[in-house]
Amino acid sequence: MRFELTQRYRSAAPAVDDAYADADLYPTLVGLPKLGGIEVLSHQRTADRAVLRVRFRFTGHLPSAVTAVVDPERLTWVQETTHDLAAGRTTFRLVPDHYPDRLKASGHFAVRATPDGSERRVTGELKVKAFLVAGQVEQAIVSGLEEYLVAEAPPVGRCLDA
Repeated sequence: MRFELTQRYRSAAPAVDDAYADADLYPTLVGLPKLGGIEVLSHQRTADRAVLRVRFRFTGHLPSAVTAVVDPERLTWVQETTHDLAAGRTTFRLVPDHYPDRLKASGHFAVRATPDGSERRVTGELKVKAFLVAGQVEQAIVSGLEEYLVAEAPPVGRCLDA
């Protein structure tokens, strides 16, 4: 399943890009819907490049047909991001802690200037292998990601305004 999601900020694009490349941002994002258990595992940074590994847990609701084949407690993954701060582009991939043969996800996000600030566009592809329920799981994950990103924008905006 391909997806594209957008967030908008009042801050300039380089500031938004820099915020997502900063490991200190992620602990401030607790309590948001669908994703939790956020833990920064590693962070390396130079002037124009950052590499982050952050663990997430899916905390949204899944239909019973999905939970019959997937244990919700085991829906955790590491998001590996490589931030090219000079270009304003970040690539990511999700590495499942469990079910590595059933979930693949990767993509990129770019932060671009807009007349009133900036826009962060997240584009990716998610593939779930689960007999009969793959589409439901993919839809649940993308829906959860969308809800999370909508809820994430205000606290990130507050960090940028501080």
